[in-house]
Amino acid sequence: MPHRPFRFAVQATNAASGAQWRQLATTVEDLGYSTLLLADHYLGPGPAQRAAHTPRQDLAPIAAMAMAAAATTTLRVGCRVFCVDYHVPAVLAKEAATLDLLSDGRLEFGIGAGWSEGEYRAMGLDFDRPGRRIDKLQEVVALFKEHCAGEQLSRTGEFVNVAGYAGRPRSVQQPHPPIMIGGGRRRVLSFAARAADIVSISNVPFEHRNADGLSPAEEAMRRIGYVRDAAGARLTDLDVESSPYFTTVTSDPASALQTISADTGLPLPVLTDHPNVLAGPVPSIIETLQARRERFGINYVTIQQAQLEAFAPVVTALTGR
Repeated sequence: MPHRPFRFAVQATNAASGAQWRQLATTVEDLGYSTLLLADHYLGPGPAQRAAHTPRQDLAPIAAMAMAAAATTTLRVGCRVFCVDYHVPAVLAKEAATLDLLSDGRLEFGIGAGWSEGEYRAMGLDFDRPGRRIDKLQEVVALFKEHCAGEQLSRTGEFVNVAGYAGRPRSVQQPHPPIMIGGGRRRVLSFAARAADIVSISNVPFEHRNADGLSPAEEAMRRIGYVRDAAGARLTDLDVESSPYFTTVTSDPASALQTISADTGLPLPVLTDHPNVLAGPVPSIIETLQARRERFGINYVTIQQAQLEAFAPVVTALTGR
């Protein structure tokens, strides 16, 4: 895989006050991260949230993205990723273009086909089969691109039927803000490779072997293969994103891996090679990320809110390289 320079994001979902959220945004910017990302989940603590396996997220993404952009000057803002079924397509396109305008061109538009059936059910939404959710994703992405151009809209499809008005505001970033599409299957990753600017290979399962007999690293390689095969000449222009969901900057990686092993049930050798695990001192993490970029093409790394300060030396060392 060819690769692009490293950049880094923080995915943050919680704050106890507006002041705390604004301070978090300025800290992320000051530490050199490229982007502050929210997530598109809505269930507060309770049995539905536990059953849906969604992370705790106190903040709704659009309002939080707007406030983060207002509190900073260079930090990009985004959502990893909006779910097509949680938003009216024409409204989401306008909200996103507005965010790009009011942030002076700092939006990254992340969108996906949805995955948590439990969250859908808890919010009273029907969870359609994957093919139809991806069909809708394709129509929404096309609408977003057309809206950002600022011309008269005319989209007719199974899920998106919009016509008779011009897309306003026109996005600052042209032809549109960078689009991130995430997923794990061939069809959605192939579409991402053709239509997006950032392809997220999402988190691979925390299991020794999946249903196809692949280890987590082999599954990540298969996903990258889908991207490579579909991207063609676009491949060198794509950011490839992933998140080391378990990240621990420590001088005692063995203890950190033991803790993760207790949580996941995976043996240490599998965890050491797992694309969504990083544990060790800063120099070791730097080497691991460089090796993963060579292996998987991953240059855009998203870490979780709790690790943003401990991980900052890695950001300083690798950003732009």
